[in-house]
Amino acid sequence: MKLLHTSDWHLGRSLYGRKRYDEFKGFLDWLMMTIREHSIDALLVSGDIFDTGTPSNRAQELYYQFLSQVFRSDCRHVVITAGNHDSPTFLDAPKTLLRHQNIHVVGGVGASSEDEVLVLKDAKGQPELIVCAVPYLRDRDIRLSEAGESMEDKAQKLVMGVKKHYNQVCRAAVSLRDSQSHPLPIVAMGHLFTAGGDTIKEDGVRDLYVGSLGHVGADIFPSEIDYLALGHLHIPQKAGGLDHFRYSGSPLPMSFGEANHQKIVLEVDFEETRLEIRELPVPRFQELQRIRGNLDNLIQVITRLKETGSNAWLEIECFEDVGTGLLQETVKSLIEGTGMEIIRTGNSGMVFRILGQEAPTETLNDLSEEDVFVRCMEAKEVPEIHRPELLGAFREVLASLNEQDVQAE
Repeated sequence: MKLLHTSDWHLGRSLYGRKRYDEFKGFLDWLMMTIREHSIDALLVSGDIFDTGTPSNRAQELYYQFLSQVFRSDCRHVVITAGNHDSPTFLDAPKTLLRHQNIHVVGGVGASSEDEVLVLKDAKGQPELIVCAVPYLRDRDIRLSEAGESMEDKAQKLVMGVKKHYNQVCRAAVSLRDSQSHPLPIVAMGHLFTAGGDTIKEDGVRDLYVGSLGHVGADIFPSEIDYLALGHLHIPQKAGGLDHFRYSGSPLPMSFGEANHQKIVLEVDFEETRLEIRELPVPRFQELQRIRGNLDNLIQVITRLKETGSNAWLEIECFEDVGTGLLQETVKSLIEGTGMEIIRTGNSGMVFRILGQEAPTETLNDLSEEDVFVRCMEAKEVPEIHRPELLGAFREVLASLNEQDVQAE
């Protein structure tokens, strides 16, 4: 049986206000072609289908058009689980209708562990795979808060809650497997942050729960899992160094910082007891180029791109103290008549001079919400002894805001 593992589509996401629907459509068209060419039996999508809990009509149209194409193909099953960016109730709303097309959607935690266990059948109607379709586990799903808890206590409870949930779902899967006349592989899905996972600062990946203390180790997952299809981290990677625990990563670069990353989807092939995992490179549907340096450096790089016929979107950051008008005029004249577009221009040299700082090392775009909160504590001269507790409370409030399901009512 051949599976295709992908995640973190973030349909509807923009880049500095620039809509990216053509890129999303390009990816989904390519994904459909890949499903056909590789004779994929089941598609697994591990969360963050949309970039927001209230996706635009255009994003929804792309989603449903793609699902209708898969239904008309030879791919027998689609399993979709919610991520932290998704609204569980929004994804779940059409699940009954989609189930008749063998499209299985799990937006939120079920009433029982069995609700997250799926048996996928072959063309003859015989069971061939068990899927533990675990969605993003929200704090309220896995932890009961108690008065007087420290941040470390909360983080430990979260990790233990995740472990308990996977153990319960996998026990139900094993029980189901043992009732079959022949052994079936067990695949689990998840949307979470494993300890040691690779990220880059501006990729939009949020720390879940109460910050990095809530990262889970790969050892919390039951040993019965034959393949773990993870989402949330945008860089393709193994979890805990295990070959069969994988993040597929996002199919599109979510920021200019990911511009040079090779994006992939994962083909997972079960042949009896043998497991083969292949990385399928995703084409680049829009070239992105981040260009930083003094004015002469910027001119040289843009000129080289122009000579190659590039149609790149550009993020330009000038570290030299030149006037904004001169910078804008220079770079616009360089790309005139080309397919290149300037998406963002920054003049940090001038900004840092105005602010009285010596080195143009960062802008507000480089800072996370937590970075800003820490700077505020420093600016207000909050005593060091109180900062860990305040930071922990801030993380908890931020996680709670990010987990609100605005579509629920």
